[in-house]
Parts: sequence; structure tokens; C-alpha cells
Amino acid sequence: MHFEISLIAYIIDKIFGEFRFIKSYKHPVVFMGDFISWFEKNFYKDSISRGAMLNLSLLSLIFAVVFFIDFFVDNIFVLALIASSGLASKSLYDSVKEILNNPQNIKYLVSRDTDNLSQSDINKASIETYAENLSDGVIAPLFYLLLFGLYGLFVYKGINTLDSMVGYKNDKYEKFGKFSAKLDDIANFIPSRITAILIGLLFWSKKALLKFYSFGKLHESPNAGHPISAMALSLDISLGGDTSYFGKIKHKPYFGDGKKEITKDDLSKALSLQIRLDLFIIVFLILGFFIWRLL
Repeated sequence: MHFEISLIAYIIDKIFGEFRFIKSYKHPVVFMGDFISWFEKNFYKDSISRGAMLNLSLLSLIFAVVFFIDFFVDNIFVLALIASSGLASKSLYDSVKEILNNPQNIKYLVSRDTDNLSQSDINKASIETYAENLSDGVIAPLFYLLLFGLYGLFVYKGINTLDSMVGYKNDKYEKFGKFSAKLDDIANFIPSRITAILIGLLFWSKKALLKFYSFGKLHESPNAGHPISAMALSLDISLGGDTSYFGKIKHKPYFGDGKKEITKDDLSKALSLQIRLDLFIIVFLILGFFIWRLL
């Protein structure tokens, strides 16, 4: 278990985020995205096997880079600094909080149509994004960092990036992106449920703990619905519902059984989870470190 590097990496991310103050800095996910775009441009074929080749090539490249880092770097703080780039706690919180003052920025956070969203729809989309990405951007990468070190963290980030770029059910990616989508489903199976449980626990919501699964399983994704449902049940609101994507209405179930008119106060309450989550993670990692040392 990699408690020490996970703790330091999490604290670095909370302080510095994505290092945007360094103009020449390029996030590792950007490099992954560049490779995916290059592979697609040169080797795309509408087949599952070609999509599997994309996954194998990117994940092998990531493994090789991490092996190089692991071989030459033995300073825990340098390794934690590198690891912090795989976490997105600060950037997620900051970007969603920004919506409170600048609602128009919702267009940068979601893939749904945003031109005609009401204030309630904007608040709903922000809460959904925050809940879902707590799993993808915080809990899941931390989970794999804790278990497998840098290898687990960056292989997960590669899987997640592949899904976000090619894991779509459309004419172009139905077959090419299928392997990526399935691999992402597998990788997020446990973290998404951990995230839902943490949301329920940290909001002291018995209803969320007992009912998040019954709502979450209604989502077309086997994972995304669980943290979204846990958040909705904790706030006593309903998320989901009919949503417009690329000019077409997509009929989605509701997650939660509360009110459907979502206010800025609801969004603020959702964001209030962050300090509790930070304290929980830091205390958990500190205790885990000392207990692990004693074993």
C-alpha cells in the first residue's frame, strides 16, 4: 500500500492543483490525448480489434514511462509531485464553484447543450458533474495510486482518457471505442461505489446509503449513476431527467426523489462536501500510513 506518496500527492494537489501558474507545464493527460489523436489519425478502423490495439499501445507506453521514472527517481516528494498531476480535487472543486458566480461557464464543464439552460438546469448540471467527477477525478485515481503506486494511477488515467475520447456509442466509435468503454467500466466499478458511500457517510444521509444503488442502476452507465444518486439523495433533490445533447432530447431517469427545481443553495451545499472529504482522506491516509508501518 502506498499511503505516504498518496498523502503527499493529495496535499500537493490541494495546494497547487494543475500548476496553471507554470506557463510551460503540460498535463500528462494532454500527452495521452495527443497520442490517442495520433493513433486515430493514422490507424483508425471501425473495428473492436483496432480499438483494443489503441488501448494496448497507450497503456504499454504509459507503463514504460512510469517504469523509467520509477527506476531513476527514488525521492518520495518528487514521486508525489508527479503523482499529484493524476489527481483533480482542487481543479474540480474550483471549476464547479466558479459556476456560482459565472453560470455561463457551465459550457466548459458538460457535454450537454447549454445555450437554453435555465438556472435550475445549470445548477443541476454542475452538481451532476461534481458528483460524477469526484469518482473519476479524485477517488478512482487515489484508489489506484494507493494500491499500485504510479503504475496504477497513470494506467487508470490512460483508461479514463481513452474512454473520454473514443468511448462513445455513435457511428464512428461504436466498435472502435467499445474496448475503451468496457475497460473504463471495469476500472470504475469499485471507485464509483466507494464514492457514493463516502458521499452518504459525509453528509450523514442514511437515505443515500440505503437507496443510492436502486437509483444509480437506472443510469445507462454501470458506474456514473451511483455517486450522482448518492448526492441527490443527500441533498433531497432529483438529478437527471430529460437532457438535450447535440440538439436532440435524451430521455434519462431521475436520480433521487426530492425536488426538481435546483437552486444555488443546493449547489453550495453539494460543494460543502469538499472540506469534509479532504479531512476524511487526509486522516485516513495518515492513519493508514502509521498502521501499515506497524504491521
